[in-house]
Amino acid sequence: MSSKDHSQLNSSDDEFEQALREVEQSLAALKQRYAQVQRDTQHQTELQEREQQLDQASLKNRSPELEKELQQIKEQLQDLEVTLESALLSDLHLKALFWEGLRSGIIGEVFWQIVRYGGVGVIIGWLLKSCAG
Repeated sequence: MSSKDHSQLNSSDDEFEQALREVEQSLAALKQRYAQVQRDTQHQTELQEREQQLDQASLKNRSPELEKELQQIKEQLQDLEVTLESALLSDLHLKALFWEGLRSGIIGEVFWQIVRYGGVGVIIGWLLKSCAG
């Protein structure tokens, strides 16, 4: 095995190890996010149950304390809904997709297709204008 082959093998091993570390980090982040979503879902269920209890109690007794607690629960539920909805696409995930697309050349390919077909469109437009004019 030549030194060139050996260095290429080391380079590919290094790239694989780096990719493996990135996957492990992404998996750890995903596990944390999943645990957070489970906690938020449980908390949301508890708040909804408490809200129902307060609604029933407020029908019998309209006290300012109950109304205030009910309002706080509704605000917490709205915050949890936003948090749970954002669980679908986190910033970290979007950034990773963007950079992965850039690395794999997808974005560059799309850019050059736009330039190519846009340029062809401009040339056809000039030809049609010169023929018409």
